[in-house]
Amino acid sequence: MTWIEALILGLLQGLSEFLPVSSSGHLELGGVLFGLQNPDTFFTFNIMVHGATFMSVVVVFWKDIRDLIVNLFRFQWNAETKFALLLLVSAIPVGIAGLLFEEQIERIFEGRIVLVGAMLLITALLLFLTRFAPKNNKDVNLKSALLIGLAQTIAVMPGISRSGATISTALYLGIERSKAIRFSFLMVLIPVFGANFLKIIKMPGDASLASLGASPLIIGALAAFVAGLFACRWMLEIVRKGNIAWFSIYCLAIGLIAIIYGIF
Repeated sequence: MTWIEALILGLLQGLSEFLPVSSSGHLELGGVLFGLQNPDTFFTFNIMVHGATFMSVVVVFWKDIRDLIVNLFRFQWNAETKFALLLLVSAIPVGIAGLLFEEQIERIFEGRIVLVGAMLLITALLLFLTRFAPKNNKDVNLKSALLIGLAQTIAVMPGISRSGATISTALYLGIERSKAIRFSFLMVLIPVFGANFLKIIKMPGDASLASLGASPLIIGALAAFVAGLFACRWMLEIVRKGNIAWFSIYCLAIGLIAIIYGIF
């Protein structure tokens, strides 16, 4: 991987992580277009740029994260403690999937462009259906946290947008828009932190890291972080204004292009 490829893919990851268009799907499409065929190396790059995007969430939601941590160490049951517990509950499904099916999940990221296209069509449908979501003002509870967590687990498939799946699910459940996006963005911190922590532990013996090199990782991570800051703030405004369904048109178009390209 060259530095310019890492830069483009990092920007693509940062922008598409928070916009409901599937960052993993766009990375897979980018990898195919650039001819990056080593699945282990590309999966490692994928994990690292996701970690950089994780840091952009920390910056944007720093006050929320600080308040959650402070309240946890007060050991008192309050709204923030309850919210932190719900975030942990939402991470259970994807955590189980990651521990039990790590190798199978990695094998998905092998440039299956037709699969990516098909999953983008599903994302398009999920986004379009938010137009008919109930206009309620519910809070996230134990049941909805688990269901949103299941949606995040399904989004390990490249082409299924994580933010699109989780925000859409929250809206279908009648959760108020600003609460839905806050929960969706903060719930990603736990699994992404866990995935990167495990990758760092394995780093000394990870041949994919050695073959990838430091420069592409650093450039890709920086690009993903900067683009993530922009996309995260932009997405906050989009969801508050109720325009998330418009992204279904983009996902439909890219999905069809990917399928046609993959077949022919």
